[in-house]
Amino acid sequence: MTHQQDQRSPVVLITGAAHRLGATMARHLHQRGWRVLIHCRSRRAQADALAQELNRQREGSATTLAADLADLTQVEALAQQAVDQWGRLDALINNASEFFPTPVGEASVDDWSRLLHTNLRAPFFLLQGCQAALTATRGAVINLIDIYSERPLADHPLYCASKAGLAALTRSWANDLGPAIRVNGVSPGAILWPDQDDGYRPNDDNDGNPANDDSDYRQGILRQTPLGRTGTPEDIAGAVAYLLCDAPFVTGQILSVDGGRSLSL
Repeated sequence: MTHQQDQRSPVVLITGAAHRLGATMARHLHQRGWRVLIHCRSRRAQADALAQELNRQREGSATTLAADLADLTQVEALAQQAVDQWGRLDALINNASEFFPTPVGEASVDDWSRLLHTNLRAPFFLLQGCQAALTATRGAVINLIDIYSERPLADHPLYCASKAGLAALTRSWANDLGPAIRVNGVSPGAILWPDQDDGYRPNDDNDGNPANDDSDYRQGILRQTPLGRTGTPEDIAGAVAYLLCDAPFVTGQILSVDGGRSLSL
């Protein structure tokens, strides 16, 4: 691809793209010709390494932007930086998320702020800051939801509320922003087990939450999954790419990519 061609390539901002699902989405869309804005909070070294990897494949096609999504000022600055980087924005993927238990009676105001601000407030104001640019390109938004937005996970009321709110935003935005902007969601099932390196804080009693080393819990999830296995990050990236690139008449939908597990919840 020539430099001139790359200047016409679509641009996507992916939050939480330094590793795991976000990094896989970045690689997948980059392979399809997109320029990628890789957002991170604290994983700057990983984000920079990913950008360098992608830029070796296609010069000037990836860059990193750092922001704490729990800080509204930084969210607003991130939106402006994303639009300014290449002068256009064709897609926003709200992937970054906080995930930890908040049992009733134990949750703090700080827990509320971290979960609701990162998982719900940030996507709202990030979209608001990017709306004009997305309208100009007739762009699209993808929100990463969760099957627990509909069927709550025990001891995670704030996380579940944040994802249920994001599902509602997905449908509201699709209704309000069409026809200029399409908005859809992807709701993963068991893809990658969370771990403490990702900021997950399991309960002290090791009660079988997904992040704990509880193989019985994990096997139980797989027994509830008709396909009988975990998915892969590529499954999610493929679903995101379909909604962004191959579904021009789809908006307001939340696609479950969960091996059928939502059928038994």
